[in-house]
Amino acid sequence: MYLCPENKRRKMSHKLLIIGSMAFDKIETPFQKSDIIMGGAANYAALSAAQFGVPTAVVSVVGGDYPTSFLKLLTQHHIDISGIEIDPQDKTFYWSARYHEDMNLRDTLDTQLNVLAHFKPVVPAAFTDAQVLMLGNLHPQIQIDVLAQMTHLPFVVLDTMNYWITHTYELLEEVISKVDMITINEQEARQLTDEYSLVKAAKRILAMGTKYVVIKKGEHGALLFHEDSAFFAPALPLSEVCDPTGAGDVFAGGIVGYLTKTNDFSFENIKNAVIHGSNLASFCIESLGAERMLSLTPEDINSRLYQFRDLTQFDIKLC
Repeated sequence: MYLCPENKRRKMSHKLLIIGSMAFDKIETPFQKSDIIMGGAANYAALSAAQFGVPTAVVSVVGGDYPTSFLKLLTQHHIDISGIEIDPQDKTFYWSARYHEDMNLRDTLDTQLNVLAHFKPVVPAAFTDAQVLMLGNLHPQIQIDVLAQMTHLPFVVLDTMNYWITHTYELLEEVISKVDMITINEQEARQLTDEYSLVKAAKRILAMGTKYVVIKKGEHGALLFHEDSAFFAPALPLSEVCDPTGAGDVFAGGIVGYLTKTNDFSFENIKNAVIHGSNLASFCIESLGAERMLSLTPEDINSRLYQFRDLTQFDIKLC
């Protein structure tokens, strides 16, 4: 079992590039409410990947209202922010939601695209040769534009959502054919393929051209598919769940961070990456927003990895 590095500042030859949203979130759960806090897929994924000590850059856009203190939280975790555009004439992407008692369910109360509506990403020159690229949940055309800026073919992980499946299906299919892995939740997998069985859905997605399919099942873990092989990673049972916002992005960030660290894209190593992603996601849900991700230590991460090992390892005794 590969553990989180104790020295997260150690220089690495491998680089990770993350494209995604940066946002203001306002969250209400049955137990508490937040004021406006730091959100967005790129923030969550980058803070997760940062746990592996790999050179990481974020490409995103924020408005003139975005506080420098939020940007400093990234640089304090050694995340390159040179690819983050600041538009002083516009406002930052805003999202507000209320969770039900069953926190697998939520109602979106308000979404304001603001600067994200006209986002044209520019990849920093120092990261056009990144070994791993995470294409966050954005319009498929933006994802294609980013791929065109890379100077060599990285290992590409794609995230998407039901909105793009509904409104840009053919363009999304094109993106899927160009990437190595897609992470998608079970509802989206069924919508994308018109298959109820997740096994059949995964086969249909693999047939679109990607090599690996990760289907997220929330508190029930995640499934990994590759060719004729499959792997299941459980979610760690926790006594309390504070806020599930960003857990899927932290999960994906853990996967790409681990893959960048190890530079091994085999099915066996991607199984390890999925476990590391699940491990980090279990911390994210312990607090409102990204708060818990900002205080993680290698000792915290490694201790919980051992809990995952104990949860999944057993000796089979045949009758």
